[in-house]
Amino acid sequence: MSKGKPKIEKNPHLGSTFDSFLKEMGIYEEIRVAAIKEIVADRLKDEMIKNRITQVEMAKRMGTSRTVLRRLLDPKNVSVTLITLDKAAAALGKNLEITFKK
Repeated sequence: MSKGKPKIEKNPHLGSTFDSFLKEMGIYEEIRVAAIKEIVADRLKDEMIKNRITQVEMAKRMGTSRTVLRRLLDPKNVSVTLITLDKAAAALGKNLEITFKK
């Protein structure tokens, strides 16, 4: 029997970033896109509330169905087209801007 110090195993993720952990797991892009969609959906909902626009009115302004609008407002549904986002922005009196950041 050895009476020395117990062997401590090093955590391979210690000191790494959460992003690098997600990349190692192979889910970084999926998580990043889901987070972006959740932010977009929340901001649209906030603007609608701020401007007192119902879903029926918003769909009408966008020239689309309430089903399409519900998909847009669903934070878990990442299948959104640029055309739909642009229509939503216009319906709120805004312009859609997309930027690429480093």
